Amino acid sequence: MLNALVTLAAEPSGEAPENPLLPATYDIVWSLVCFIIIVVVVWRVALPRMAKLLDERSAAIEGNIAKADEAQRQAEAALEQYTAQLAEARREAGEIRENATQDGRKIVAEARETAAADAARITAAAHSQIEAERQTALVQLRTEVGTLAVDLAGNVIGETLSDDARANAVVDRFLADLEASEKAAK
Repeated sequence: MLNALVTLAAEPSGEAPENPLLPATYDIVWSLVCFIIIVVVVWRVALPRMAKLLDERSAAIEGNIAKADEAQRQAEAALEQYTAQLAEARREAGEIRENATQDGRKIVAEARETAAADAARITAAAHSQIEAERQTALVQLRTEVGTLAVDLAGNVIGETLSDDARANAVVDRFLADLEASEKAAK
């Protein structure tokens, strides 16, 4: 029976033999219908969704780019502000340093003036003290020299010079002669 079917199928029925590479017409029609349905579904459903998704992504990327640009501008503004503050701080530090240098110079000058005044005062006090001690020494020397001169004069003259007025006159005359001889030697 199988042979009969194969033979029937193989007999020419007046139709042109079919090309084995081309599908049957009904296959082409049904494939075309399916293809059109798929294209319509893709065109109506999938493409709008894809376009919407791409638009959302594009908007998100553009938003992030805008945010990044804004952050970049803020960073640049902050950098400029920081640079300006740093320059101002350096200028203020320079002024403070200059003021401190000037204050230091003033303090040193005042200290020198104070030291010079103290040195002058101490020198004046030392000179006055030296002069007072010289005067005291001179008075003591006159007294001792006078006593020695009176004793010596008394021994030389052979009389005692116990009279104070006479002794003072002799001592004064002796010292005057001594000072005159010193001045003449100079």
